[in-house]
Order: sequence, then C-alpha cells, then structure tokens
Amino acid sequence: MSEQLKFIVEQLNREPFKKNFNLITFDSLEPMQLLQILNDVLAEIDPKQAIDIREEMPEQTVKRICALLGMLKYKPPGNLSDVSSFRQGLVTGSKPVIHPILHWLLQRVPELKKRTYLARFLVKLEVPADFLQDDIINDTYHQYEELVEGFKTYHKECEQLRTSGFSTAEIRRDISAMEEEKDQLIKRVERLKKRVESVSNHQRMLEQARQLRVEKEREEALTQQKQEQKNQLFQAEQRLLRSEQQLKDLRQAAADANPESLMKRLEEEIKINSYMVSEKLPKELEGMRRTVQFLQKVASEPAMGQADLQELEDKIKEADSQINQLIEKRMMRYDPMDDKLSLYRQQASIIARRKESKAEELQEAREELAAAERELRQRTNQTQGSDGEEVIRGDEMKRLVAKLRSKGTVYKKKRQEIAELKADYGVVQRTEEILKQRHDAVQQKLQAVEAEKGISGYSDTQEELERVSAIKSELDEKKGRTLDDMSEMVKKLNSMIVEKKSALAPIIKELRSLRQQSQELGQEYEEKKAQYESCAAGLESNRSKLEQEVKALRDEMAQKENRYHHINTMSQILEMQIQRAAEEMKAYVSPDPQEKKKAMREVYMKNISEQELLGKVRKVC
Repeated sequence: MSEQLKFIVEQLNREPFKKNFNLITFDSLEPMQLLQILNDVLAEIDPKQAIDIREEMPEQTVKRICALLGMLKYKPPGNLSDVSSFRQGLVTGSKPVIHPILHWLLQRVPELKKRTYLARFLVKLEVPADFLQDDIINDTYHQYEELVEGFKTYHKECEQLRTSGFSTAEIRRDISAMEEEKDQLIKRVERLKKRVESVSNHQRMLEQARQLRVEKEREEALTQQKQEQKNQLFQAEQRLLRSEQQLKDLRQAAADANPESLMKRLEEEIKINSYMVSEKLPKELEGMRRTVQFLQKVASEPAMGQADLQELEDKIKEADSQINQLIEKRMMRYDPMDDKLSLYRQQASIIARRKESKAEELQEAREELAAAERELRQRTNQTQGSDGEEVIRGDEMKRLVAKLRSKGTVYKKKRQEIAELKADYGVVQRTEEILKQRHDAVQQKLQAVEAEKGISGYSDTQEELERVSAIKSELDEKKGRTLDDMSEMVKKLNSMIVEKKSALAPIIKELRSLRQQSQELGQEYEEKKAQYESCAAGLESNRSKLEQEVKALRDEMAQKENRYHHINTMSQILEMQIQRAAEEMKAYVSPDPQEKKKAMREVYMKNISEQELLGKVRKVC
C-alpha cells in the first residue's frame, strides 16, 4: 500500500499535474479533494471531464466517472467487486476505492488517452432490433458500420506512417541535390578566387568583406532582438491596459457600491433565486419525472398493432367529445362576473408566462457564463501546461519540410542576387574612392592657387555665404506666409463666430419652448402608455378567445370538407356503376345480335360454355 501511495504522489507531482504533494499531505486529503484529484486525472485523459465537482450533483459525478472507467475497461479489486459498494465508495470519496483507481490510471496515461480517442469513434450505438426492421434505419446503420470499419483502416495506416518516419528515397535525393550544389559552389568560389587574385590589395578587400558580413549578421540579430523586445513591450502594454481597465471597473463598482444599492441588488438576486428554487425548478423536475414515467410505461408495454392504435384513437375522439360537451355546458352557465375574473386571470397568466420566459433566459445566460468560465479555465490550464511550446506532428512535419524546400530554393536565388549586388557594391565603392581622391586633388590645387593669390579660404567662405543666404531667404518666405495665413485665419474665425451667434440666437429661443413642450409630451406619453398597456392586455385576452374559436371552426371545417370529398367520390363511383349497368341492360335488350354479343352476360355465358366443352373433351380423352 505504501508503494502504491508513493507512486501516486510521484506521478501527481510531475507534469502535467504539479500538485506538490508528499505522503502525509496526500493521505490527509478530504474526500471531496480526493474526488477532485481523480477528476483532474480523468480530465488529463479525456478533456471533456474537466469539471469542478462542486458544481455537479454527486449522483451525476459518480455516473460520469463510472461510465468513463467502464469505457477504459477498469476492473475494481477483488474486495470491491460489488457494484453498489463501489459506487458508494465513489460517492463518499473512500480511499480504498479511489487509491487503486489513481494507481491504475497513472500507470497507463498515454495508452488510456489513445483508448479514449478511439472510443469516440469505435464504440457502436446500440439500436433495438425492432427499429432495425425499418429499411431506412437499417441502411443508415449499415453505413454507420462501414464508416467505423473505414476509420479503423485509416487509423492503422496513420499509425504505420507515424512509425515508419520519412522515406529514404527522398532523403537520398535531398543529399544528392545538396552535394551537387556543394560542387557548384566550390567551382564558383574557385573562379571568384582566380578573378580576385588579379586585383591589387585583394586580401584587405576580402577582410573588409568578411567584416561587412559579420556586421550584417550582427545587424540582423540586433533587428530580431529589437523586434522581440517590441513584441514583449506590446504584450506588456496590453497587460497594463487590461489591468488599468480592471482597476477602473473595480473603482467604479466600489464608487457605486453604497449599502442601499448592494442591499437592493442582493434582494433582487434572492427573489430570483427563490423563484427559481420554489417555482421554476420544481415544475421542470416534475415535468421531467412525468416524462420519464411515461417513457418507462411506453417501454414496458408490448408493441402496439393497428387494432390497438384504432382503439386509442377512439378513446381520444371520445375524450374530445366530452371536452366539447363540458365547454358547451360552461358557456351555457355564462356569468358576467366570471368574464371579468377571466380577464384578470388571463392577465395573470400572461405575466406568469413572461416571468417564466425571463427566468429561462436568465438560466440560459448563467449556463453560458459557466460554460465560458470552464472553457477559460481549461484554456488557461492548457496554456500553462504547454509552456508555450507547440508539438509538431507527422503531417505538420511533412508540410514544414516542403515549406523549407521551397524556401531553400528562394534562399539560393536571393543568395545569388546578394552575391551579384556585393560585386556591384565593390565596383561602386572603388569608383567612389577614386572620385574622392580626384576631388581632394582638385581641392588641394584650388587652395594652392588661392594661397598664391593671397585669398586663402575664399571658396569655402563663398560657399558658406551662399548657403546662409539661401537659408535666410527660405526663412523669410516662410515667416511671411505664416503671418499672412494667421491673419486670414483670425479674420475667418471672427466672422464664423459672429455668424454662428446670430444663427443660434433664434434656435435657442425655440429650444426653450420646445423643452417645455417635451416635458408636457413626456407626461402625456406616460399616461397614454398606461392606457395602451391596459387596452393591449384586454385585446390580448380577446385575441386568445378568438384564436380558440377560429381553431375550433377550422377543425370543424376540415372535418366537413373531408366528409364532402368522401361523399362526392362515392357519388361519382355510384354514377359510373349506374351508367355501366344501363349500358349492359341496353345491350342485353337490344334486338341486334352484335350488340348482344357485346353484353357482359353474353361474354360470360360464352366463356362458361367453352370451358364446359373443354371439360367434356378432357373427360373423353
């Protein structure tokens, strides 16, 4: 038992659980905490199990865990073979029940993950044999079985591809291509060396090119580091903005959180929760119970035939007739006071329906919020567990290799272009040096001539004066334009202000009178709104009555139409029969022998005589 506990504690302290337990703290856990640890281990195997058991009923928790353990083919130890005692141990969080489960699960986590994944597709649905007698359901079920078998074959092929690795032929082709590229590069380097040896100071130029390459690599590294720091700065700014927004919301909530508003909010929440607990949830529970009882009753009864269905239809018709009779009796005992009370009853029923709809919307919103919070916790746990590293799978590796190959070809082209640009850069740099040398020689000659003439520095002074005068003229032009623009802008603003004041004066006067009218209209609107709501409630009740009457009249009209069509069809059939009988009678009474032969009686008599002759011939033979 101590070895079992030691193994469980070691596994829980590792990735991805990181529980930081020792034997004493693990053994002193409460039953609820122990159940939560078991649920966390199951959630690592099947992410659908990532649920806080405090938000779930104990029966649902035990049912969910038992279903998953059954799918994983877990067998309890010999002393816990009784199912009821095993379930009771799970409900109470018993250590003799949960410790063996944890030990068994932690020994084979990767295998159980794979089994859970396959169970989603390989565990077949159980369809009753009675339903399979339907052709459509039977064909659909056969298609489902074929899809399951296809999934098995595809999964086996996928596993074989994962274990086989890359193709050796592809690797050999890549190696041969790289060797060819290597030979080409060596030849190209030799040619360049021969070309460079003829240039003077080629060693110094090569050293400078090497330094340039090193500096460029350093520049790229610094650029990448700068980009990373920018990304980190952006993330930090985003976190800061979120924190500031949270702080702002908390301060705003704290500013609005006076005792009266808090008490009012708590009273509203208590009213909503009390309504949910005392009215809505019991009604839903009772409805579900009735549905379950009805379904159990239907399932326990034998299969119904056409006679049973006809008997049920007769009972339904009899019940409908009794209901119609009771409605007629109630209408005969019509009382005006009851009509007034029915109006209020209908208004109360409308309010109750609205209340129930709002309660359902509230419950759906709470469920969506809980689901979003669970998903957020799950995503957070996944992010914390992965440490930002992404696992590359087989197909992703193939795509990455293909991408690298395409980028390799692009890289080769770009590298060739860079080599050509470097050669051009060397030529341009050499040209620049030659031009600088010529410029320096010309400057020296000019300075010597100025020294001979006694005007040393004249050219520099002349260039400086020309540059300063040009700058001064540009500044004077900018100042003049700026002053003119500012004066024009001031004039325009003054004129616009005067125009706006003169235009707004009558509007302000009208606005004062309109504000007073708005207040009067608001009061009138509230009064009309109250009248409208009361009138709408009465019209709603009358509309519901009229809808019921229209529905009854439509049903009666449909029955009458069916009866009319039936009688019309029967009359047409009778007319055809009468017409056929008249034609037969006419042919039978007709003195023309040809017409008599057309009569059915003559045809049948002829057939009878022929058959009798055939019978006599067979007897003689």
